[in-house]
This record gives sequence, C-alpha cells and structure tokens, in this order.
Amino acid sequence: MTQQKTTTDKSSALGIIELLKADHEKVKALFYEFEETKENGSSKKKEKIVKQICEELTLHALAEESIVYPAAREVINDDDLVDEAEVEHAGAKELISQLQSMNADDSHYDAKVTVLREYIEHHVKEEEKNMFPKLAKSKINGSEMVEEVEHFKENHKGHESKKSSKKNS
Repeated sequence: MTQQKTTTDKSSALGIIELLKADHEKVKALFYEFEETKENGSSKKKEKIVKQICEELTLHALAEESIVYPAAREVINDDDLVDEAEVEHAGAKELISQLQSMNADDSHYDAKVTVLREYIEHHVKEEEKNMFPKLAKSKINGSEMVEEVEHFKENHKGHESKKSSKKNS
C-alpha cells in the first residue's frame, strides 16, 4: 500500500503538507477562541470549544499515525523524528482523555487546556520545521495521501463525536 504513496513528482508532497498545516491552523484558532472565552465566557461555551479542540486533535493524530507517519518513516529515513512525533501525540492524547472526562468548572481544567495548547504548539513547530521539509523533498504521493486522510477523518468523525459525547451522558 505504501508503494502507491510514492511518486517521482516531488511537488506532490505539498498537498498533504498543506492539509496538515490547515489542521494546525484550525486548532490554533480554537485555542485562541478558548483563551478569549476563558476571560468572559460561560462554562458551557468553554466546554464546547474544548470538545471541538479534542475532536480535531484526535482525528488529526489518528490520521497522522495511521497514514502519514508510516509513509514518512519510509521516505524520510529519520525514525527518531517520527518516534518523537508519536510520543508527543501520546502525551496530547492523555490530556485530551482527561479533558473529555471533565467539566469546565473542575479544578485544573483551564490549566490542562493551556498545557495541551503548549504541547500542540511544540509539536506543530517540530513537524513544520523538521518533518514537513523532509516530506516535501521526498517522493511521497501527497495527493493520494490527502484523499486517504480526508476519507479516514470522515469515517472516524462520527465515532470520535460519539465517544466524547458519552462522557456528557
């Protein structure tokens, strides 16, 4: 399957890189919205934003781990870089899990969102500075990966929403 993800058109990798960067920007905007709401918004509004953050991050991480990282591991020849990205995902997923079982009025809720934002900012910086340039120079088929990631996220979106809404039941 990964063989299909390689091509001689190096500009092809830009498709998947742009898609992942768009995800990064979307989450960055949600964290900004949370910060704005934290100061003068209701607990319900904060919870709604954090639910969106958690859903977006979970889908993004799962897609990267299932599709992007295995291909990256093959074409960029830097296992340490991919290993670090996976460890960063694990730390973020732990905080996401904690947040999904909390209410906005719980102790440390805002602090956990802040630490999650810091984890994600670091992770994004590492990906965009170190991994994406290597992917851009590789023979990865980014167009095919865009389709795979979009399809993956669409198939898992409802599942993640149901999972996180169970805590609210």
